[in-house]
Amino acid sequence: MNWAAYRARFIEPTRIQAGVRFWQTHRSALERAEREYGVPASVIVGIIGVETLYGQNTGNFRILDALATLTFHFPSAHPRAAARQAFFQSELEQFLLLTSRSGADPLAIRGSYAGAMGLPQFMPSSWAKFAVDFDGDGRIDLFGSPMDAIGSVANYFKAFDWRPGMPTHYPVGLTPGQTDMDSLMAPDILPTFSVANFVGKGAALNGTALQHNGPLALIELLNGPDAPSYVAGTENFYAITRYNWSSYYAMAVIELAEAVAREMQSKP
Repeated sequence: MNWAAYRARFIEPTRIQAGVRFWQTHRSALERAEREYGVPASVIVGIIGVETLYGQNTGNFRILDALATLTFHFPSAHPRAAARQAFFQSELEQFLLLTSRSGADPLAIRGSYAGAMGLPQFMPSSWAKFAVDFDGDGRIDLFGSPMDAIGSVANYFKAFDWRPGMPTHYPVGLTPGQTDMDSLMAPDILPTFSVANFVGKGAALNGTALQHNGPLALIELLNGPDAPSYVAGTENFYAITRYNWSSYYAMAVIELAEAVAREMQSKP
């Protein structure tokens, strides 16, 4: 993996300016979602921007085809083939139940090659569990209603224990030969270490990070042939990875959110 290359796909002028327009257009819905669910407007904007460029790229695969293929023809050589096949079978069932309840034509709905749908790219099970009718029109529409997408993303993060007011990460300093990298990297992205344990293993924190109340994880972002980047991830960083199990994804969401927020602040 190369964080610099991955980052460049998402933290770029076209996506940032699209994020500003989305935020300006849906400011009241974003503010309401932040009040009701405790999830910052910037993070909601970051998610929808990374997932679909604010609805511009929602996918063109028939969801029924995608899920049926992954259910019945998942590559057997995959090391977790059985588990993945079972997952997609469950998603196929949820999709058919979803279309049955709504009366939608299951052959007409299109999305990603993995079966994700709408502006926030919800899988069918996530749609069933977390999607909300945020615009109050009596139905949930993650394709045509940005308000429903905004409220649904916020509800998703609340369900995965988003902590209002908590930063997503802090800068961290590591000294070769003095940092217990094996212990710090063992839990991967799961926040495990108290601040005292984190510092005791040779990870340097400064300022407000030293007052952090909660567990931390050492997040490693590889940069190809260059030195890796590291941050101290909080429970809110981990919450973003519940949307997509990737520290690169989470950091892209965070940095796009920050970039769009800065642009919003510069507007008159």
